[in-house]
Amino acid sequence: MQFRPCIDLHDGKVKQIVGSTLKDDDPASLKTNFTAEHPSSWFAELYKKDTLTGGHIIKLGPGNEEAATEALAAWPGGMQIGGGITAENGKEWLDKGASHVIVTSYVFRDGQVNHERLQKLVRSVGKEHLVLDLSCRKKGEDYFIVTDRWQKFTDVIVGPEVIEAFAKLCDEFLVHAADVEGQCRGIETDLVEKLSKWSPIPTTYAGGVQDITDMKLIQELGNNKLHATVGSALDIFGGSTMTYEEVVNFHKNAS
Repeated sequence: MQFRPCIDLHDGKVKQIVGSTLKDDDPASLKTNFTAEHPSSWFAELYKKDTLTGGHIIKLGPGNEEAATEALAAWPGGMQIGGGITAENGKEWLDKGASHVIVTSYVFRDGQVNHERLQKLVRSVGKEHLVLDLSCRKKGEDYFIVTDRWQKFTDVIVGPEVIEAFAKLCDEFLVHAADVEGQCRGIETDLVEKLSKWSPIPTTYAGGVQDITDMKLIQELGNNKLHATVGSALDIFGGSTMTYEEVVNFHKNAS
């Protein structure tokens, strides 16, 4: 198990937001937990210093190109990038220093998988540089993949068949539990268990981590197979329940 760091960008700044409040049709509903004084490059340099590979930069909407570019330049090859990635611009972001590109909305249209776009993306950036974001929200007893910054439900259920099919076309999965993202109230334990059973490739879970106990719970429930991201709980993002040093030490002992 690894700790995978993050840099979430909104309006050109590093922020931590409550994922379920990000809505295009109601900007006033956005709840922001933290806005950083430091630039994106400061966080990338910190992660580089501690050799935390596989972290992700997520561009939440427009106005984040410059900040994303600066973070990648601070650690070429050290981080992945997502948000507005397409077959047309994916290679450009790899050239800017991303190890992988992360994609959701581009390959889902009208609630379904657009297989033509997915194949085009694989040809453009290569399977070895592709991370599929299967971020999801629960409806009934199932987790449905959500797109457009977690606002729109697709008809695709996160299940063993879907994961097995996608795993043949990408290098890793990133899964935000969008209902608990940014809330620091605990993880989606059911989702963690399912992902560890179903995914045959490296998978990073994000959402709801409150403290180091939750990291240990992900390690236990995930049979040490899943990686995990921590955002709002960390002191470097204004949190009070977990220090960055604490999670780095956990990473070193768990890896």
